[in-house]
Amino acid sequence: MSTGMGNRGNGPEAGSAREAARPTARHSAAGVRAARPARLPGTLTILRTMISNPIEGWPPEVYEAPLLRSSQVGRPCLFVMAPELVHEALVEKADIFVKDKVMRRTLGPALGEGILTSNGAHWRWQRRLAAPVFRHDRVMGMVPAMIRAAEATAERWAGQQDQRVDVAHEMMRTTFDVIAETMLSGAPDMDVERVAEAITDSLDSIGWPLALSLLGAPKWMPYPGSRRAAAGREYLRGCMQAAIDARRAASGVGRDADLTSLMLEAADPETGQQMTDEQIIDNLLTFIAAGHETTALALTWSFWLLSQYPKAAARLRAEVEAVAPNGVTPENIDQLVFTRQVLQEAMRLYPPAAVIVRSATEDTTLGAEPVLKGEALIFPIHAIHRHRTLWEQPDAFNPDHFAPEAVKARPRHALMPFGGGPRICIGMMFAILEGVAILATLARRFAPEPEIPMTPEPQLRITLRPRGGMPMRLKPSGDAGV
Repeated sequence: MSTGMGNRGNGPEAGSAREAARPTARHSAAGVRAARPARLPGTLTILRTMISNPIEGWPPEVYEAPLLRSSQVGRPCLFVMAPELVHEALVEKADIFVKDKVMRRTLGPALGEGILTSNGAHWRWQRRLAAPVFRHDRVMGMVPAMIRAAEATAERWAGQQDQRVDVAHEMMRTTFDVIAETMLSGAPDMDVERVAEAITDSLDSIGWPLALSLLGAPKWMPYPGSRRAAAGREYLRGCMQAAIDARRAASGVGRDADLTSLMLEAADPETGQQMTDEQIIDNLLTFIAAGHETTALALTWSFWLLSQYPKAAARLRAEVEAVAPNGVTPENIDQLVFTRQVLQEAMRLYPPAAVIVRSATEDTTLGAEPVLKGEALIFPIHAIHRHRTLWEQPDAFNPDHFAPEAVKARPRHALMPFGGGPRICIGMMFAILEGVAILATLARRFAPEPEIPMTPEPQLRITLRPRGGMPMRLKPSGDAGV
């Protein structure tokens, strides 16, 4: 598996948008049968990679084949890479291929039965209820909070010039400031640092329950980090309940609406049903854990990529100076086109949500391949985004992959950082606007640089993190080389 960036000469200055878009092959879904890996790792190897870094256990053929039949700890599975097959599974047969029970068991203790982990009718009514919360006008109303969080980080960084910081931690802190204002403003006394720590504690050892689930171990079986994870979950649920209570008590006293208040007021447009406090907590935790970490990681990888491609960094700064000379605003954020392309290319190379897993509820087919009831389908997003038949120079950083002409020429499901089908991430617009606001605000003034030449190792922990964080030295943008 290639996790490097390829030849730096193949960056945004090297080719046109047409070249960036041109795939080397297309697959017809109808006749596709699954290839098989040249070698299957043993059970212990699979379990070890599940715990430490699951993408290391993917067969190398996932970066070249349209469909690959394999197994994990004796359980048959299909790796699905061809965009046409992804569409068939996630769109045309979405009711057949549902959230996998192993992943639901793995994530359930932390996220409950919210919109990310539920299936069927329970998922559908929650999705209907939550959809108006992420309506375009409401999300645009949250942009000022995103800008304020970015500006607060910029002021903090101004006092840390030439100092070493962990950019991953800094971006987590910045995006959590956004969460605190847009989702939890009814609880102003919340300990933001402690909440962020509890999120990490509840998810950091997630590889263990994943491996134990594959082995069929009982849910009560302890594992390294299980007590810390349980304590983190308990603390978070208590915080969410406090935020709900505070919002309910403040009802009608003129406070601005946040996500908590919108969910308290929301009712299913078909049935009038409202969420219980427990269901609101499940979804708040989903939006917070998934939302703040995924955007933070997209920004973290963006800053590292910009440090490796100074011409792209200069182009981004020039755009920000031209479009937003007095700062990012809700009125000019949509004009930051190249800034958005940089963020999107970072999410292509390092998709924060790097894998999707579904399981078949009945015997069916995918392409020409039979799929038995209970069989797992694995959509390796990291591999799809670097697939040899879908992308020219798939490991190279090229924001022009997202120029309009390139986007039109590309199969729709060749890119899916937010998933696909009816279960596509409900907060996608929120995440993109947040990422653009923060990247533009910070990259205009700062150019973080690695202290030593390095290629960070992506490590899958529900999200795709840089192993060991992203230590960089803060430099003013004027010092960046071109």
